[in-house]
Amino acid sequence: MTYEAHHRPKTGRETDAAAPRPLWRQRDFGVFWAAQTLSVLGDSFALIALPLLVLEATGSIARMGLLTAVGGAASVLAAVFAGAVVDRVDRRKLLIGCDLVRTALYGVIPVVWLFGPELWLLYVVLPLCEAVGMFFAVGYVTVVRGLVGTGRLTEANGRLNATAAAAGVLGPVCAGVVAAWSGAAAAVGVNAASFAVSAACLVFVRLGARAAQEAPDERPGLWRDLRTGAGFLCRHPVLRALTALLAGFSFLTLGLNDLVIYHLKHDLGHDDHTVGIVMAAGALGTITGALLVARVRRRLGFGRTWTGAVAVCGLAFAGLGWVREVPAVAVLSAAFLACVGMAGTCSMSLRQEVTPEHLLGRVTAAFWTLHYAAAPLGAAVLTWAAERHGTTPVAAAAGACCVLIAVVALFTPVGRSAPR
Repeated sequence: MTYEAHHRPKTGRETDAAAPRPLWRQRDFGVFWAAQTLSVLGDSFALIALPLLVLEATGSIARMGLLTAVGGAASVLAAVFAGAVVDRVDRRKLLIGCDLVRTALYGVIPVVWLFGPELWLLYVVLPLCEAVGMFFAVGYVTVVRGLVGTGRLTEANGRLNATAAAAGVLGPVCAGVVAAWSGAAAAVGVNAASFAVSAACLVFVRLGARAAQEAPDERPGLWRDLRTGAGFLCRHPVLRALTALLAGFSFLTLGLNDLVIYHLKHDLGHDDHTVGIVMAAGALGTITGALLVARVRRRLGFGRTWTGAVAVCGLAFAGLGWVREVPAVAVLSAAFLACVGMAGTCSMSLRQEVTPEHLLGRVTAAFWTLHYAAAPLGAAVLTWAAERHGTTPVAAAAGACCVLIAVVALFTPVGRSAPR
C-alpha cells in the first residue's frame, strides 16, 4: 500500500535514526495492536472449545490429539507456500482476507451443532482454518517491522504478545463459562465473531512501502522462492541451529494443551469452568514473559535468554503430570507459557532483525515449515502415549527431553550468541 511520504510511518533506518514516538502513540501500530488483541481474545475460545467438543463426544485424548495433529499438518503444508505468497501480494489485503475466511469457517460449527454434533466437521474446518491462519501468521510477522522499525522489534513483539496474553486471560475464563452454560459450540461462535472484528480494524491500518524489492526476473517461480527462504536459514549459523532445535521442541510440546485439558477433566475430575481458569492462569504467565523479554534479552543476550526459557519449559512440563491440585497445575502452566512466550519472541525478533525485507515472508515460512514439520506427529504420539500409559510418565519424559534440548543448545551458535 503506497501513499504520500509525509503521511507514512517511517521504516528501517529512518525509524532508528529519528527517535520515533512511543509505540502507544503510533496510530497504525496501535490499530494493528488492537486488532490482534481482539482476535486472540476470541481465538482463546476455540483453543478450549474444540478439544472439549471432541472430549465430550468421545472421551478420548487420542482423538483430541488426532484433531490437533490434523490441524498442525495443514499448517505445515500451508507454510510451504505462505512465504512466497506473502512476498508477492498486498499484505494488508491478505490479512483481512484471512480473517474473513476464518470468520465464515468457524461460524459454520455452532450453526451445525444446533442440529446435533458432527465430529467430522471439526476435522474439515480446523485444518482449513489452520492453513489460512498460517498465511495470516507469516503476513503478520512481515508487517511488524514496517510499522515500528528494526530497532524496536523486540519491544513491539513483546507488547503484542503481552496484550494478546492479557486478552487470553479473560478469554479462557469466559470460554469455560460459555462452554459450561451454553456448550462448547457457542464458544466457537465467539471466536468467529472475533475474526470479523479483527478484519474491520485492519481496514484502517496503513503499511509503509516495502523496501529493497527484487526485480521481476529475479523471482522466476514458487520453488525458487521456497529454496531462497530455506537457503537463507542454512547460511545463517544461529537461525540454522535454532530451526533444528525448535523442530525437537515443537515435536514434544504441540500436544501439551490437550494433555492439560485431559489431565484436569479425566485424571482430576474437574469441569469446563476449571479448565478455563487454568488456561487463563497460563495466559497470565504469557503476559509476564512478554513484558520481561526485551529487558532480559538486553541483559543476557539472545542465547542465554532462549536456552534458559526452554530449560524452564521442560521443568514445568515434567511437573504437570505429577501435580494433583488445580493451583499447582495453573502455576506450572503459567511458567511453561511464560517461557514459551519469551523464547518465541526472541526467535521471531531475531529473524525480523537479520532478514532482508524482501525475503522476510519466505524466510519466515521456511523457518516454520522446517521446525514445525514433525510437530503434528508429535502431538498424536504424545496424546496416544498419555491415553495408553497415563499423563504422569509421558509429561515427565517430554519435559526431560525439552531440558536436554536446552543443554544441547549451549554447544551450538544459539547458546554462544552474544548480547545484542
